[in-house]
Amino acid sequence: MARRNLKESAVENPTARLIVGMSGASGAILGIRLLQALRPLPVETHLVISRSAELTIAYETDMKVPEVRALADATHGIAELAAPISSGSFPTLGMVIAPCSIKTMSEIATGVTSSLLTRAADVTLKERRRLVLMLRETPLHTGHLRNLTALSEMGAIIAPPVPAFYARPRTIEEMVDHSVGRVCDLFGLETGLVKRWRGPPLSGRSRRAREAVEKESAED
Repeated sequence: MARRNLKESAVENPTARLIVGMSGASGAILGIRLLQALRPLPVETHLVISRSAELTIAYETDMKVPEVRALADATHGIAELAAPISSGSFPTLGMVIAPCSIKTMSEIATGVTSSLLTRAADVTLKERRRLVLMLRETPLHTGHLRNLTALSEMGAIIAPPVPAFYARPRTIEEMVDHSVGRVCDLFGLETGLVKRWRGPPLSGRSRRAREAVEKESAED
């Protein structure tokens, strides 16, 4: 296990830890951007990357696997089943798998733990902690949907990285940032990446009426 100097916040508050898993689905940038967004926050990140994810990182990005690992506070090998994150006695906020492949999702749904990635996810569920799966596959057949339903019933949150077009994204980076920010929201972690919905633009008449009410309230 490679480690940086772990954050003081996690020493003072041992639940200020988040497990990040990356499996071999397309969308390696989701996991990378998640790690980047978490770096300045008071949360200690523990990363596990599958072998297929290592290949996807090489195919889809210009980053090297060691560079991705360096973004986390601690990293664990995919076969390191004795790692702290494989035990429910190791307190965490929960786990995000970004991206999550169908194979990884199916293993978790059926309770199969053939690697540290799926073992850590299984532990997250059994300890009733938050497990978020950024599933990257489309279309889905009935077998996929049944497994997803089972996971939802077990307490997992299925969070496909679907673009929020109301935010009018102009680049892929903006779409990725919004998806990552919304996932961090699920853990109460503010990243500043989400363009919040404030409602539709007010008409001139509605705007004047609101201003009148605000002025009256200020005078009171």
